[in-house]
Amino acid sequence: MVDAHQTFVIVGGGLAGAKAAETLRSEGFTGRVILIGDERDHPYERPPLSKGYLLGKEERDSVFAQPPGWYAEAEVELHLGQTVTSLDRAAKTVTLGDGTRVHYDKLLLATGAEPRRLDIPGTDLAGVHHLRRLAHAELLRGVLAALGRDNGQLVIAGAGWIGLEVAAAARSYGAEVTIVEPEATPLHKVLGPEIGQVFADLHGEHGVKFHFGARLTAITGRDGMVLAALTDDGEEHPAHDVLAAIGAAPRTALAEAAGLDVVPPAEGGGIATDASLRTSDPDVYATGDVAAFLHPAAGSAGGGRLRVEHWANALNGGPAAARAMLGQDVTYDRVPYFFSDQYDMGLEYSGYAPPGSYDQVVARGDVGRREFIAFWLKDGRVLAGMNMNVWDVTEGIQNLIRSGAAVDADRLGDPAVPLGDLIA
Repeated sequence: MVDAHQTFVIVGGGLAGAKAAETLRSEGFTGRVILIGDERDHPYERPPLSKGYLLGKEERDSVFAQPPGWYAEAEVELHLGQTVTSLDRAAKTVTLGDGTRVHYDKLLLATGAEPRRLDIPGTDLAGVHHLRRLAHAELLRGVLAALGRDNGQLVIAGAGWIGLEVAAAARSYGAEVTIVEPEATPLHKVLGPEIGQVFADLHGEHGVKFHFGARLTAITGRDGMVLAALTDDGEEHPAHDVLAAIGAAPRTALAEAAGLDVVPPAEGGGIATDASLRTSDPDVYATGDVAAFLHPAAGSAGGGRLRVEHWANALNGGPAAARAMLGQDVTYDRVPYFFSDQYDMGLEYSGYAPPGSYDQVVARGDVGRREFIAFWLKDGRVLAGMNMNVWDVTEGIQNLIRSGAAVDADRLGDPAVPLGDLIA
């Protein structure tokens, strides 16, 4: 039975919010738990939206974080399809779009991020897409299948993770794909030119065309349908559909309007929290894509705060925030982690190595065959590691990162040397 002596409210119906609600109950919290999400679907995981579900290999029901009946069984009150319009910290209430006011004792903001929009003519055409929500993936799945049947053309703006994963899915359906990317390689700002070229080669072998060093300037169409995408170097790319995959922006408007501390967009954005995911208000916490939390990895990279837009952060950050809300001693300092699948290539990435933070890249294994581990180092210390088609090494990579130990680059690059032997 729920004891209404305390009410914990979670704003955000994604994986982070769902895992926070689950943890509150598993940790024995008997007060009211209210989860508010602006989508009508129950909380779900996002990786399948650009991987298995988009490829048609997974069913819709497989994406949900919990079976729909779990929320009633756990006595978690759901308000789906509801937007929170304001936060009154003095009154400790949030107001919903329908005017309902909900009181909280502790509040968790898990509002996530939203896709960045192309600010060019033609984005109102029916064939211009984004991929962030389940509804987007449902639509795009049908679009890719139709393009494959008709030898249609898809132009993707941006060669980041989403752009590349959608490109792989589109090619699996048989669609023609062109990716327009302002940098010199895919994932240039994430992985650097050396490893970025590996992805250029991978997609090139599967028939994807790249147009590097350019940006979209307009999308042309007729009768509401896309005909072509224009770039700033004067090129015209035939297109039946266009995907904007130019990143995501943290949804901080609610926090900003309530006077919570936020990180400026130029510094990565997000709601500022301490290492326990507590915001500048001691009764308000933040987690998931929207949280910019104090983290030791960010100290060496500058800024002191880290904001991570990946599945593992939602999976682990939601429970960490829930435990902090319950008064437990929490330090959220997990090594950032994500994974990607493209064609027959799978990878895992651990750590944090933004541009300018590292001075050396070391690879062990066969880069040409795409069976290797890449390491990003600063002063001989491993900041991040990515294993491509090499498995069961994540723990060893993360131990290297956590240790902060200086390693010998030659031994690091030698597959015969166990990763554990590199830490003195």
